[in-house]
Amino acid sequence: MKHTEPPSPQSCTRSSLFLIGKDSRGHWVVQDDQGSCGGLFVNRAEALKFAMFENGNRPQAVIMVPGIFELDISGKAGPEQRLPSNTIQMQQVA
Repeated sequence: MKHTEPPSPQSCTRSSLFLIGKDSRGHWVVQDDQGSCGGLFVNRAEALKFAMFENGNRPQAVIMVPGIFELDISGKAGPEQRLPSNTIQMQQVA
């Protein structure tokens, strides 16, 4: 029996960009650039798998964020407020 991913309760397909990084507790964080969906993951592979699934398998739309990246579930902050203050360069996943 093949395991398939359940659909996301809230579609993230409108999002053009997904950010991936680690929070201050060492969990992997994924959040779309609109702040409408995301989650915490135990490892990078699962975080990347979620981001790729939600964005239609587009690696060019996944950005690795260096430094501390906290999940914001308030929905009030824009993408520039979600990025760590020490972010100089983001790395695109290929």
